[in-house]
Amino acid sequence: MSIHIKSRQEIEKMRVAGRLAAQALDMITPHVQAGITTNQLNTLCHNYIVDVQNAIPAPLNYHGFPKSICTSINHVVCHGIPSDKKLKNGDIINVDITVIKDDFHGDTSRMFMIGKPSILAERIVRISEECLWQGIERVKAGNHLGDIGYAIQKHAEKNGFSIVKEYCGHGIGRKFHEEPQVLHYGKPNTGVVLEAGMIFTIEPMVNTGKAAIKLLPDEWTVVTKDRSLSAQWEHTLLVTDDGYDILTQAD
Repeated sequence: MSIHIKSRQEIEKMRVAGRLAAQALDMITPHVQAGITTNQLNTLCHNYIVDVQNAIPAPLNYHGFPKSICTSINHVVCHGIPSDKKLKNGDIINVDITVIKDDFHGDTSRMFMIGKPSILAERIVRISEECLWQGIERVKAGNHLGDIGYAIQKHAEKNGFSIVKEYCGHGIGRKFHEEPQVLHYGKPNTGVVLEAGMIFTIEPMVNTGKAAIKLLPDEWTVVTKDRSLSAQWEHTLLVTDDGYDILTQAD
């Protein structure tokens, strides 16, 4: 396994890509409401990334993925394909955006609540975000990847929720997915030791029910087997000597 430690120039390009991804999420935020279709959200994001940011939406045609963003609603865990289905009151949705600028990727996702969701839906959105931050706070040169996974899993399970184990965070740079794999479960002091200059995503998928998932026939959409709600937040992070830098932090 070879993990690419980014140079200063590469880090600066990753900063730009990360900022653009965050700005695309900021742009779409006021549009994520009842009555809009996920196809309309996709078109708005695509046009903004291509025409305004002069960048490339990384998911489009990535291994055949047909759209420019991922939209995962309610019991969809990840990789939901935008469609003509309208968002409705009570839905929760993850919008996942990855932008390529000057050959480098910025990858981030955010949860949105439509109207007034159930107490359980509000809770999974909040706890999944807390899980992300539990992981981020373990990012520091000298710590292990297992420390990140352990903190995330512990927080989810303490709150009665489960962690999806089949999908993980990942190194990112010129490639969408690089080494290392960043598991959202694990044991402290195990796995790769973090070094300054590593860049990877943390993106825990947290379910209200069991952790079991299944892949739909479209070969992209992943759902919870028991149809329980799932939520996810994601940031791209740079490891520094004394901690971390979030490259996809919104302005």
